[in-house]
Amino acid sequence: MTDRFVDTSGWAAWISPAEPFHALAVAFFDEVLDAGRKLVTTTYVLAELTALFGRLRLPRPQQVGVIDTIRAEPQMTVVPIEPLFEPDARDLWRKRLDKDWSLVDCASFVVMDRLRLTEALTTDHHFEQAGLVRLLK
Repeated sequence: MTDRFVDTSGWAAWISPAEPFHALAVAFFDEVLDAGRKLVTTTYVLAELTALFGRLRLPRPQQVGVIDTIRAEPQMTVVPIEPLFEPDARDLWRKRLDKDWSLVDCASFVVMDRLRLTEALTTDHHFEQAGLVRLLK
């Protein structure tokens, strides 16, 4: 069992019982935490998640609570993108004009590469395009 990256859609699946992969996401989160491993995400992913909260219909106090819980979890690593990873993420985004990857995706791919992570709690097929393992499908 290794550490796992959590993308925006992975957070959404974990948070909302209405999401199609909710039970699977909860099981993967529990598996990682029970094994004493780390969940890894980025500041970009958390910013994107706050934009998604409206679609999830979370009341504002619950939104704040979710972000506070994520940041307080001892087995969670929130990687800041600026300034260390942003130039490489922007460079990847520029170079892959054949892909519909966002800058958030590219930052995630760069972080995963640097941390030698291969598995992502995500429903986003872009992770598979980047040669990574998408766990929520």
